[in-house]
Parts: sequence; structure tokens; C-alpha cells
Amino acid sequence: MILSALADYYQRLLDDPESGVSTPGYSQEKIGYVITLSANGAVMAVDDEHDSSGKKRIPKSLSVPQPEKRTVAVKSNFLWDKTSYVLGISASSKRSEQEHAAFKMLHAQALSTTDDPGLKALLTFLDAWSPEQSSENACFTRHGEALLDANIVFRLDGDHGYLHQRHAARAAWERLQAQGGDATRSMCLVTGEQASLARLHPAIKGVNGAQSSGASIVSFNLDAFTSYGKSQGGNAPVSEQATFAYTTALNHLLRRDVRNRQRVQIGDTTVVFWAQANTAKQAAAAEDLIAVFLRGDDADDDTAADGQATQRLHGALEQVRQARPLRELDTTLDDEARIFILGLAPNASRLSIRFWETQTLAGFTRRLSDHYDDLQLQPLAWKRPPTPQYLALQVAPVYGENGKPKAEDVPPLLAGELTRAILGGTRYPRSLLGSLVMRFRADGQLKPLRVALCKAVLARDARLSKQQGLTSTKGEPPMSLDTGNTDPGYLLGRLFSSLESLQRAALGAQVNATIRDRFYGAASATPASIFPVLLRNAQNHFGKLRKDKAGLAVNLEKEIGQIIDALPAHFPRSLPIEEQGRFAIGYYHQTQARFARTGGQEATTIESEGEAA
Repeated sequence: MILSALADYYQRLLDDPESGVSTPGYSQEKIGYVITLSANGAVMAVDDEHDSSGKKRIPKSLSVPQPEKRTVAVKSNFLWDKTSYVLGISASSKRSEQEHAAFKMLHAQALSTTDDPGLKALLTFLDAWSPEQSSENACFTRHGEALLDANIVFRLDGDHGYLHQRHAARAAWERLQAQGGDATRSMCLVTGEQASLARLHPAIKGVNGAQSSGASIVSFNLDAFTSYGKSQGGNAPVSEQATFAYTTALNHLLRRDVRNRQRVQIGDTTVVFWAQANTAKQAAAAEDLIAVFLRGDDADDDTAADGQATQRLHGALEQVRQARPLRELDTTLDDEARIFILGLAPNASRLSIRFWETQTLAGFTRRLSDHYDDLQLQPLAWKRPPTPQYLALQVAPVYGENGKPKAEDVPPLLAGELTRAILGGTRYPRSLLGSLVMRFRADGQLKPLRVALCKAVLARDARLSKQQGLTSTKGEPPMSLDTGNTDPGYLLGRLFSSLESLQRAALGAQVNATIRDRFYGAASATPASIFPVLLRNAQNHFGKLRKDKAGLAVNLEKEIGQIIDALPAHFPRSLPIEEQGRFAIGYYHQTQARFARTGGQEATTIESEGEAA
């Protein structure tokens, strides 16, 4: 299914002249330099092809003859390669002499009968070249060590194009490919047609953490991985054409380009997505909508375009909540457009499929709507819809009152599992709730988005359990303060908040550390050991408050009394992790309700996804 969807996407890219994808037999590669040759093979110039307009020098992406898949063998590419092959010089390779010899031999054999001026110039150059000339020729020395190990192509002096783009060069490449046409023919698992099977699949590049030379999705390199006497690609028969299509499409999606909105990093998972619709415009509109969810607005301020993108997502979510078609919102949004989302993670020389989700645009939007409904708190915990990677940041430690979480502190598997749960409409990972509770206890920062995520885990569990007919006494946690809720964890959280309010009211600015700073972790985990002590201390606070603010003392005493009356006769000795989550929600609701009554002067800051999405 994955390979078939990617192969279909390649055909869409091929029909788009602006996509820049390569035709069969060619590949987009990073080229650093071009050597210009005269008709007699002399080096006229060595030009730098890097783009230096940004902070980093970026090599030029060119469509060149498809590279060889190298492991330990010496194999030369056709009409291009790195300097160890083309010139016999390298900063890292210890076998430059053999690699350069392989480059010369390949071209001497493949171009022996050519009468093309450009190809003959290349052969003359290779016959006369020696690696020592690189330190003597000013065309090379002016680039210094930056030239070493970069990819190089050729150009004939006076031509605007490259040597590999000449008609004779393309014909020679076709002949060279045909010479290797001894591949086994069988039924392709992707197309269902009889065709020549690919023995090796091209490398996939651009997955964070994978080998820089690329990794494979389909690969068999040990006898233990084979069966029925088949070798390498014969164990998963995919035609050469389908293999080229799916790898080209995936490498296009994974390209590191600031304009590429179809790639996003979430934890250790590199996520790509695309759409299939009746028209290219509808497919692009669907991809834009998914991009807003996965990537956010890609800006720290509300520009006009970013604001429109966010409003479009809001509008789409509202449409599905009202069970209305998306095309009513925008004619370019096709409810039946198919969305494909693929999560890849590195695994030695191979790639792991972390998740694979496919659904109609309307179906995905419905799942996103459920996700945001599960996160819903009053007041709203965000200004702009939080992205999966920003939600995952909530489980990272925060150092100091104004500290910010760091992506490297997020458990690598958790971010990917959270994204899969959102996209698939399944339960959030159980480790998410445990991580959040641990963060509440460790740093005491009950930020709105943390609490919202905690509430989402419990709400989704309750909702899905009910849909599946599982018996459960626990309902969904409320969005705002629910004074009628009798859940012990929720009530204890409310009680803890009220006792903290009493302490602040009685001691005012004299409080160096509130009971939340000192006792939150113990109170949420082992209430029976902490709450009797807190209630005894509360009597001292009541005595002081009655002297200064008798009315406030009466109100707080009534509030605390009502909460205690709703609790069981004895405080629980311990609370399970789910109840500790409800404790945090109860604490947050009671605190927010108090701040709302006092004008919100001390209200917890609402998260702004503009900071990260």
C-alpha cells in the first residue's frame, strides 16, 4: 500500500513541470562544482554551483544519471560523481586511485564509439588527467579543500547545459542501462504486471538520524532474510519502474528545502504527507490543510497569510462538527480527497515505518476535531491550534519559572506515538499521562496546555471505552470547574487549590513557598499522609484571615467545607496515575475559577502556539 501510493504520487509529480522530479533512469542529486572542458579536453574553468545566498552554502540540485548503490564495492556513476572518482582526490577516501580508475574504465567502455564533441572531450580529459594536476591548476586550487569530496558534473565550453544533458549522453546512458537488463521477470507487487524486477532499491535520503548516504525500506542483505532460494529484491518483487517511482517520490517529499511544507520532524520520526484528488488544485488544497495542522503557521507572528491558514483550519473543524461538507467552506476542498501520512524512523541501514495513516480529507478532519475537543479547556489553553510536536514538548522538563522546554528532552518514541494516536483517532499513549504527572510533581508548573493534554488522555479513554461497551465508572473530565463532580482525585485537586488560596490570602506577600511548591507531589500521590497536616495548618491561616478579612475567611471556609463533605470519610492512602491526572485537572479548574472571580490578575498564562508553530 505504501509503495503503491508513492508510485501513484510520482505520476502526479511527473505531470507537474514545476515539481523538478527526475524521469526514469535519473535522480536529483546535490552537485557542488562543474568542470568546463574545451573541445580538446583542456580544463577551461571549475565553477562553484553552491547557493550562497543563505547562511549555509547549499549545493545545486540537478537531475543526473541515477547513482550506483554502493556498499563496499567500487562502482562509478555515469558522467558525474564525487572527486575521488572523477579526479582521484579526496579528503576521506583511502582508495581514490581505484575509484578514479573505475570512473575512467566505465567511460572508456561506454563512450568508445561516440562521435559527440562533448563526450570525446571528456574522454580526452580523462586520458590526460592525473590527480597531481589538481594542486597545479589554478582552476582547482582557487577552491581549496572545499572542492574535495563534492559531486562534480561536466560542461562543454560554449554550451549552456551540462554534458549529461546532451542527446548523445542520454543515448549512451540508455545503452548502459540496457546492458544490465538481465533482471528476473516476474509479477510486480506494486503494479500487478509482469516486469523486470529490481535487485537493489535506490537509497532513501533525508530521514533524520539515518545514514547520510541513505537507507532502504526494502532490503535483503543476509541469508536469514531470504526464503525459497530467492536473493535480494526477489524476496519482495517490485519492478524496476515501480522501484524508481516510489523512491523518487519519497526522496522528493524528504528533500531539505525551506519551501517544502510536506516534511516535518516530530521527535525521532520524520513525517511526510501528500494527497490524491481529482485535480492537482484539490490535492494541493488538502495538503495545505494538513500542513497547517502538522507544521502550524511556520511563523512567530500573525502575518496575513498565516492568519488565513489558521482560520481555514478552524473553519474546516467547525464544518465537520456541524456534519457539513468541506466544499461548502471552500470549493477547492474535496471531502473525498485521499490523505497519506507516513512516519519514518532510522534503524541502522534501514528505515522503520513508525506509522502509516490514510484516510479521506473529511475523515482526517473529523479526527482532528475529536482531538481538539478532547483538549478543550475553559478558558481556552491556546491562541492557535497546537501542533503535535508542540504538544509533545509539554512532557519535557522546564527549568525555572520562565524556562522553555527543549525538543531534545522529549522521549523520542513518545512524540511519534502521540502523532499516530491523533491521526488514527486511537487512544493516546499511556506513557503520556505518566510523563505529564511526573512533570507536575517535578517542576510544579501546571500550565494550561499540560493540563489540557492530561484531560485529553482521560477524556479519550472514557469516550472510546463507552463506544466499545467497556464498563467504566469514570466519565470524561469536565472542561471547566464542575462543583458537582464527586471523583476523589478531582475533589482533592480542588481542595488543594482552595488550601493554597487560603494560605496566600492569610500570609500575602510573606509566602516564600506555597503549599504547591512544597507538597504538590505528595498530595497528589499519597493524600492520606499530607492532607491532614494541611488541614491542621489551615486553622492557623483561618485564625489570621478572620482578623483581617472576615468575609473572605467565611467564603473560603464554606468552599473548603463543601469539598470535604463530598469526599469519602477517609483520605485515600494513594492515588493511581489516572486519579493523579484528575487531581491536576481539579486543581487547575479551581484555581482558574478563583482567578476569574478576582479579575484574573494572577491567572495562568495561556499557551500561544505562535511561539512554536
